[in-house]
Amino acid sequence: MVHPKKPAGAGTLWHELKQLLAFELVNGGQISFINRLDRETSGLVLVAKNRRAARQLNRLMEGNAISKRYTAIVTGWPEAELFTVNQPLLPQRLVRPSRIWLKQTVHPEGYPSITEFKVVRQFVRKEGRFSVIEAEPKTGRTHQIRVHLSFAGYPIVGDKIYGPDETCYLEFIKTSWTPALQSKLLLPRQALHATRLAFTLGLDPFEFSVPLPPDLTEFVA
Repeated sequence: MVHPKKPAGAGTLWHELKQLLAFELVNGGQISFINRLDRETSGLVLVAKNRRAARQLNRLMEGNAISKRYTAIVTGWPEAELFTVNQPLLPQRLVRPSRIWLKQTVHPEGYPSITEFKVVRQFVRKEGRFSVIEAEPKTGRTHQIRVHLSFAGYPIVGDKIYGPDETCYLEFIKTSWTPALQSKLLLPRQALHATRLAFTLGLDPFEFSVPLPPDLTEFVA
């Protein structure tokens, strides 16, 4: 998790950075998250260490001037190497009963949402066909990549909400990880990884990238 959900909560990225940046914080610095990841999404998080940097980077984020690329492992083989999903999104609870408060859905009255996808690899396991896909969100809606891939018919492996059955999420909350969930989801978390961040600050270009973590590389292998 990025932030603690309650005052006594621990084990978050914020707690780790508070220790790592203790010297900066004592001397007037701060911890400002510019982007955030879902709890089960791995990868790059951009953090500003002072007020001026936070102001500049938040302005870039609000203007969609920070390029973000994600890598996802999905079920199925898309026919096209390149495809775009341009479908508006909003919280499902606003248009129909929803057992999951955070669940988003495609709806014509939703907020404009666009994601571009590129298939980089297709492979077969005993469980079926899978693809490695690069995703570039052009907007920043909640769960956008996950919803758009599910809508396109290629849900992310391990996704408890937008994967094979949303009851997987409800079951996980109740029972934690079980062999039954393993057989349905194949991975204990969604196979989504924030691979690249790029932006220009002033006249200086910045680009950061990080490879897939071991759990995802092992699944692909």
